[in-house]
Amino acid sequence: MTLVIRVGPARQTWWLEHMTTLLPELDVRLWDDPGPLEAVKYAVVWKPPAGGLKQFPNLEVIHSIGAGIDHILEDPELPAGVPIIRATGDDLTQRMREYVALHVLRFHRNLPALEEAMPLREWRQSVNPPAYERKVGIMGLGNLGADCAKALSVLGFDVAGWSRSEKTIDGVTTFHAPEGLDAFLARTEILVCLLPLTEETRGILNTSLFDRLPKGASIINAARGQHLVDDDLLDALARNQIDGATLDVFHTEPLPAKHPFWEHPKVLVTPHVASLIDPDAGGKRIAANLRRFIAGEDVPDMVDLSRGY
Repeated sequence: MTLVIRVGPARQTWWLEHMTTLLPELDVRLWDDPGPLEAVKYAVVWKPPAGGLKQFPNLEVIHSIGAGIDHILEDPELPAGVPIIRATGDDLTQRMREYVALHVLRFHRNLPALEEAMPLREWRQSVNPPAYERKVGIMGLGNLGADCAKALSVLGFDVAGWSRSEKTIDGVTTFHAPEGLDAFLARTEILVCLLPLTEETRGILNTSLFDRLPKGASIINAARGQHLVDDDLLDALARNQIDGATLDVFHTEPLPAKHPFWEHPKVLVTPHVASLIDPDAGGKRIAANLRRFIAGEDVPDMVDLSRGY
């Protein structure tokens, strides 16, 4: 039984050795050297090429290297009916919690204005409201979103969350479904997007949504670049409807050097670092998931393909 791995070239040898050590019962190979195609039953991948997975006629499961699976679902020739497993773990949750808290606090304490004043040697004191008077909204209440919402609530923020289906989270006001979106947006001063990427959420960060936020709201997108309509954000910033944005994900990565986000004074670009997988811990999680799958046991990280996440 063969397991094929597709990762970036910089770490593919490390991943090969790591997974071979973790799963000695399998023939672990790199994507470009899979051996007999009919022997490949398991694929561990990041951004496989279109049509690439269909070359394995006996493929039983696909495991994403990462919590997102949109990079797999985008394949127009994805083999039908093959289960998909996502990569999760405490380290991913912790990293996202840190990133979201950092950038919510950055907007809350008006750090961009202080950064602007420093090279001018201007002493700009301002009184910020306490956290309990700052309304933060989390779009997407899956594992990462729910954890971030709870963490911000512990910090004292007035936190709300919006999700596709109804959720209950201690200390968090929750809204759900399309009919709950307007009320959620109307009370959100700092908006954090942690939604899964589906056909329903693609392009959701657009002019219509921005105009339903309080004027001067801030945006943090740590989900997927395809959630955001770039030109709509630039327009909202120009109109001061949106006062600032922190963006970790983009339509094209790396973000092209000539993209206007790089030089925009109200945009902070981070290079998709909010919640990178730890290779060592991530590999162990992937190996454990595959062992459960092979043994016919429940896999907690299995994707519900009917929902797309």
